[in-house]
Amino acid sequence: MTSTFPDITISTDRLVLRPFEAGDVPALADMMNDELVTAWTAVPQPYTVDDAREWATRQAPAQRAEGRGITFAVTELLTQRLVGTVHLQNTDWRCLSTEVGYIVAPWARGEGYASESVHAVAQWLFGHQKFERLELRTAADNTASQQVAQKIGCISEGVLRNAGICRSRVENGAEGGWTDIRTDLIVWSLLPEDLEDLAAQRADGFAAYPEWN
Repeated sequence: MTSTFPDITISTDRLVLRPFEAGDVPALADMMNDELVTAWTAVPQPYTVDDAREWATRQAPAQRAEGRGITFAVTELLTQRLVGTVHLQNTDWRCLSTEVGYIVAPWARGEGYASESVHAVAQWLFGHQKFERLELRTAADNTASQQVAQKIGCISEGVLRNAGICRSRVENGAEGGWTDIRTDLIVWSLLPEDLEDLAAQRADGFAAYPEWN
């Protein structure tokens, strides 16, 4: 029997993390066409409404059902507007470890939503699912993502040299306007005891203990 994550919703003071719905498709397509998302992720470019529908209604549910991970749509509690996504992937059920990735919509950046949502997922993962390790990999020049890792208490473990691919704008317009470039990846990890250490120092103003159901 395949191990899977439960189909759940996680709530913090400001956010609701839930499964994607068909109604999220237009906002998801807009978010994924942002230049920073294109630069730092491997999503198709341009990212069409059909791409968003395929992800929200087929690929994300299949990822959970097959035991590979789980994807959350991150929405504002008050407005219910889609502000980002958090996904767990490359899950190892024997080692109880998984890798986290996250995206925040351009209109929602600067509000601390990335750290708030990833922190909530980490608490649920360690507290409810009894996992022992959460891993994160960031491109060497993606300082914003590295700041999120530091804020939630991740420990930098080292560098994987030339191990990733990001994209850069091409002047004078090659097809699509982007080209792939190789990059080093910084490996970060978060363990249950790291969250315990962070809890003693928290002054960020978001829920230290999210709710899940």
